[in-house]
Amino acid sequence: MSSESSRAMSSESSRSGLSHPTMPRRRLLTGASTGFGAMALSALTARGDLDAAPGPSAPPARVRSVIFCFMSGGVSAVDSFDPKPRLTVDHGKPMTVPVKPTMFNANGTIMASPWEFRRRGKSGLPVSDLFPRIAGCADDLAVIRSMTSPANEHAQANYHLHSGFSLAGHPSAGAWMSYGLGSDCGEMPGFVVLAGGGAPLGGVGIYGSGYLPATHQATLLDPSAADPVANIRPREPLFSQEARMRVIARLDRRHLALTGDDPRLEAAIRNYETAARMQAAVPGFVDMSDETAETKALYGIDSPVRETVEYGRQCLLARRLVERGVRFIELTCLPRPADPGQIGNPWDQHGGLKTGHTEMATQVDQPIAGLIHDLKRRGLFEETLIVWAGEFGRTPFAQGSDGRDHNPFGFSVWIAGGGVKGGTTYGATDDLGYHAVEHPVTVHHLWATVLHLLGVDHEQLTYRFGGRDFRLSDVHGRVIHDILA
Repeated sequence: MSSESSRAMSSESSRSGLSHPTMPRRRLLTGASTGFGAMALSALTARGDLDAAPGPSAPPARVRSVIFCFMSGGVSAVDSFDPKPRLTVDHGKPMTVPVKPTMFNANGTIMASPWEFRRRGKSGLPVSDLFPRIAGCADDLAVIRSMTSPANEHAQANYHLHSGFSLAGHPSAGAWMSYGLGSDCGEMPGFVVLAGGGAPLGGVGIYGSGYLPATHQATLLDPSAADPVANIRPREPLFSQEARMRVIARLDRRHLALTGDDPRLEAAIRNYETAARMQAAVPGFVDMSDETAETKALYGIDSPVRETVEYGRQCLLARRLVERGVRFIELTCLPRPADPGQIGNPWDQHGGLKTGHTEMATQVDQPIAGLIHDLKRRGLFEETLIVWAGEFGRTPFAQGSDGRDHNPFGFSVWIAGGGVKGGTTYGATDDLGYHAVEHPVTVHHLWATVLHLLGVDHEQLTYRFGGRDFRLSDVHGRVIHDILA
């Protein structure tokens, strides 16, 4: 059976709701043609995955890859992309509206932003001096100023942002996109996390596949480590390993004949197949010796600040993975130099906001701007979507004297790339930047929009588990058409 035929059958299974629990792929292949042997051959030779393709009602694909720049800890919107002049006018005064319970409740008075906002680019999009390099890309950004979250604590908010649910056990957005579209890269899985910054609060389960087949969970890759992926180096000569893999493939076929079509076994076999291909591919992916000095400088890899260098490597590697067809790449922020123990939430400044946010912006500003410029000059920008978001924002009033507490009631995220109307804003918060008051947006709307740009109808991408059809956009999501070109 050809890989095209396999994909078509898998697509029909997905569109009709008959995903793995009802009609596993291996049962279909075994009953229809040559069974696991053809599947193994296809997996080893074809570029692309055999997972579900979008159904006939899907929108046309505008992009093929997503880069998720996750700002873990919570960036302050009123200090970055949502200017609020009233904070300057009323600095030091008590809040004039009721204050909801915060994380620590050490609430102070209204606090002006330490950074000046300026209108940037031809569009005049306001961006603060906190992000001078990203501000130079203002005409490429669609800023959503009315993002909301039901969670006020890091771990729950991280799970909610990644999966649409505030509890562990649900698939991450990258896992959903790997499941729905597979990968255009034959040597790498569809979902890769560049884990140089460590896992955010909540742990690596944030990158999990939940009830989807385990083959769709994230592969963690640390570009700064001697071994970017654990156990990536073969412990025996390649020719010996290849002979052993042929024996293992025969044993797998025999075991499958005895045990049937257990999806857990299917996922394990596919993971082994992918791991074998990665052993040859990953060293080349992370070897940047073929990149010019000018390109490395564009990403800040020549910076005297170690964190800028490491985040720049993540951004450059993200571009290299996009070139090779990886579907979903997530980047991680490194801890601040002044607080190296703050792993997982480095944007979380309950005190010392100006110092902490400045350090974090120095880390990510040049690399992200460099990524946008590099994608554009290589003709990749129109087929790539960049998503920039934290799990929540920060309060317009101070915590103590110079920090800000968590604010899930109204904050900013932005997207840029193919199909996006750059230089625009959507939604609004009140004049203090506290609550979303115009076009409130949920994470379900955000991921529904991302899927739409990937050519997937978010209402059709479902997986039956526990008697319910789950989806990344849950029952609430809708596409934000106003920010699409």
